Amino acid sequence: MELSQMSELMGLSVLLGLLALMATAAVARGWLRAGEERSGRPACQKANGFPPDKSSGSKKQKQYQRIRKEKPQQHNFTHRLLAAALKSHSGNISCMDFSSNGKYLATCADDRTIRIWSTKDFLQREHRSMRANVELDHATLVRFSPDCRAFIVWLANGDTLRVFKMTKREDGGYTFTATPEDFPKKHKAPVIDIGIANTGKFIMTASSDTTVLIWSLKGQVLSTINTNQMNNTHTAVSPCGRFVASCGFTPDVKVWEVCFGKKGEFQEVVRAFELKGHSAAVHSFAFSNDSRRMASVSKDGTWKLWDTDVEYKKKQDPYLLKTGRFEEAAGAAPCRLALSPNAQVLALASGSSIHLYNTRRGEKEECFERVHGECIANLSFDITGRFLASCGDRAVRLFHNTPGHRAMVEEMQGHLKRACNESTRQRLQQQLTQAQETLKSLGALKK
Repeated sequence: MELSQMSELMGLSVLLGLLALMATAAVARGWLRAGEERSGRPACQKANGFPPDKSSGSKKQKQYQRIRKEKPQQHNFTHRLLAAALKSHSGNISCMDFSSNGKYLATCADDRTIRIWSTKDFLQREHRSMRANVELDHATLVRFSPDCRAFIVWLANGDTLRVFKMTKREDGGYTFTATPEDFPKKHKAPVIDIGIANTGKFIMTASSDTTVLIWSLKGQVLSTINTNQMNNTHTAVSPCGRFVASCGFTPDVKVWEVCFGKKGEFQEVVRAFELKGHSAAVHSFAFSNDSRRMASVSKDGTWKLWDTDVEYKKKQDPYLLKTGRFEEAAGAAPCRLALSPNAQVLALASGSSIHLYNTRRGEKEECFERVHGECIANLSFDITGRFLASCGDRAVRLFHNTPGHRAMVEEMQGHLKRACNESTRQRLQQQLTQAQETLKSLGALKK
């Protein structure tokens, strides 16, 4: 082939390549313009209404549009007994804890923050919170220290405990500082619960296998408990600070006492007692504020209330006080339980719904449907018993505890009939009137 013919062929190939590139670019511009017209925006305008930056191309615009489309919407919920909704988190809340002094509520979420809320603002229009940041990680569990000057969190990625100290500022706020070193990694399975004894003597962590660890406040493992329950579903420290309890695959709740000497030195962990009576695995349990009552809920579709004020060292077993039906517990949805401080009201959550029971009569008194956009992750009464708090998406929802007020009315009416002197009668009448007025203001007074 001659040189002149080869040159002509090369020129023709280059020309055809240029034409193909121009056609591809024209088609791409047509697709982009059609997409923007369908979204209701002109081709020269970004989603926020401002002209586009010349340095940004169509790829960035498409990414921005995709991020906006995938952003979850806040779940809306209304109810006549809804007292407040706390909504400062930008991620799903996994855990919460009320401080022992009743002043604060701590929440942790996957947005890498812990928020401390003031309980005195619950009934206000604005809900103030203070934020503590979790560097390069996020917390899945949170618990206040007994003196309310610190809190501990479980880190999702670090698989360890971190302690945050709370230092009060002159303006009334707090500064949150993480201690220099986290606890050592000891668990081999995901941790499901943590707790601090109100005596300040130990910390508890429990994983989803059968392991419960008892720690000193300085991060030393004092004891390892094997629950022998196939797996742990819930573990907690009793409010009195003496006991650690666990439930799981077996149809009972096992309770241990963590023993210390007169000088505060750790001695041993011994088996205390068990709650026996369910016929299937136990989902969850809870203590009353004085640790003299416990409640449990099982896959057998029942809940039970127990008298645990027993002398277990004399082989005395807890007394079963009440059994109620909760059919939702037999399903596959996660089931949560909370017991009011005085043990008069039981809250049960299945999926995204909450049911409130009077524990003396065993009757269901309130039901809140579709409270959260996700399954309820945590359920707790405040220390006064006035409010029930739940979390399951990016908000905490607080409910008025009307069954608790009704139980107070019934209790005061019974005491009035047995009152022996006028001063006692006047005091009881005042408490009765206050409870009735509260119910009347909430539209929940039964005639």
